[in-house]
Amino acid sequence: MAKPNYAFEKRQRELAKKKKKEEKRLRKAELSDSQTQDIQPPSNEDAKKDP
Repeated sequence: MAKPNYAFEKRQRELAKKKKKEEKRLRKAELSDSQTQDIQPPSNEDAKKDP
């Protein structure tokens, strides 16, 4: 019977954690981008229409 390769298993777990963390970071960045778009002041085009 072959012995388990613990180093390989550990590396796979680390890669999975890293991938999950990166996906979470991208989701947070996307969420913050959409929130900043909602908060932005009216553009100059809107200001030109009023007068």
